[in-house]
Amino acid sequence: MDLFNAEGYEFARQVLQRGIAAVYLIAFISAVNQFPALLGEHGLLPAPRFLARTAGRGIPTLFRWHYSDRFLLAVAWTGAAVAALLVAGLPQTGPPWLPMLAFLLLFGLYLSIVNIGQTFYGFGWESLLLEAGFLAAFLGSNEVAPPVTVLFLFRWLVFRLEFGAGLIKMRGDRVWRDLTALYYHHETQPMPNPASWYFHRLPKPLHKAEVLGNHFAQLVVPFFLFFPQPVAGVAALIVIITQLWLILSGNFAWLNVLTVLLAFSAVANSNLQALLPGAAFSTPPAEATPVWFAVVVLAVTLLMLYWAWEPLRNLFSKNQLMNASFNRWHLSNAYGAFGSITRSRNEVVIEGTLDEPGPDAQWREYEFKGKPGDPGRMPRQFAPYHLRLDWLMWFLALGASGGSWFPVLLQKLLDGDRRTLALLRTDPFAGTPPRWVRARVYRYRFSTAAERRADGVWWVREPAGFLIDPVRRIVP
Repeated sequence: MDLFNAEGYEFARQVLQRGIAAVYLIAFISAVNQFPALLGEHGLLPAPRFLARTAGRGIPTLFRWHYSDRFLLAVAWTGAAVAALLVAGLPQTGPPWLPMLAFLLLFGLYLSIVNIGQTFYGFGWESLLLEAGFLAAFLGSNEVAPPVTVLFLFRWLVFRLEFGAGLIKMRGDRVWRDLTALYYHHETQPMPNPASWYFHRLPKPLHKAEVLGNHFAQLVVPFFLFFPQPVAGVAALIVIITQLWLILSGNFAWLNVLTVLLAFSAVANSNLQALLPGAAFSTPPAEATPVWFAVVVLAVTLLMLYWAWEPLRNLFSKNQLMNASFNRWHLSNAYGAFGSITRSRNEVVIEGTLDEPGPDAQWREYEFKGKPGDPGRMPRQFAPYHLRLDWLMWFLALGASGGSWFPVLLQKLLDGDRRTLALLRTDPFAGTPPRWVRARVYRYRFSTAAERRADGVWWVREPAGFLIDPVRRIVP
């Protein structure tokens, strides 16, 4: 490695470029499938109304000049197509400006979507994907060696992500300090997966060991990402292993997958050869780095260093912010999650009926794709795909305000709106709009092993009241 070129990091570059592009592909497909129903012209939180309210605020988005569902789909499909080309590695075979333009296009298109996505796009991993895609634009093509400074900017991103999450946990909840957080987390996390029940049933001493390992991986290991090899590679391997553990135990959209990809910025070809002695990781001969490319990379590096001050100060602040952006471009952000752990799980269950409300009314449940509902239904695996409505339903059950979108959701169900129903797993009325709907709250817990054997259920639930009493369709 010289002062600019990282000759032994070609494998890392391939993982970063193709992997980040793959996550963008998933994100754009998610927008195609969900954005019109959630945020479209007739969605739960219509984007045109948001754009009208925020006129003049300088929010960067292509939709400032025009929004329509058709235009949104054109933007999303264009992003998906460009991302697919990058996954295949085609732009990377050209000059350095070609993948640069491709990734900057992905960044601009997705930034346009995120900035009008309101609460349905208010997740830290949206900013993480934007920042990762922006940095990936300056990794160069196969014609030149990866730039050293960009690889270190990726490591700085991983450091903020991991160290910030570790500090948030230590500051946020005593269960992280007394090592009991995993007594609850697998059961109360936003969207358990098929393995979560089994992780929850692990012995409590092992749960404590997991938390201790998490603290080591997030509060100690990130510093070693900046050390010379092979130390940096070992640190990256620890980050990757801990993230794979999280992938096995829950659905956190693309957060963990993207973190694994970013950690490869500290993995050199020599690290891989040490792990796999028989494998060959050849590096194509690199041409001399063009002067214009070096100038652009160094300018971006200086810009990111300038922006690094706010997230650095945030890390050591008593009032540390979690998943915060310090500029409108979502670059150089603060990250962190699960600063506090809920001890019990509530779920909002929506029901409808064709009868008049009363003791004889037959109420039927709407099933969501990912969030718990039917106690006998095994939790499903969806990550890295992001089920946005299901996540907002989890926040709603925690007491978060859904006043801006939840009543609209109920009215959409009363209207039998096809786009809204497509976000759900089942429509209990097979397309016939119900006469009334209501929202109940249940207290959920994982079944015991004995209950699983006896009743075949994954969850046990009990009524905990009503969130919304029966409502009927509002006729304009």
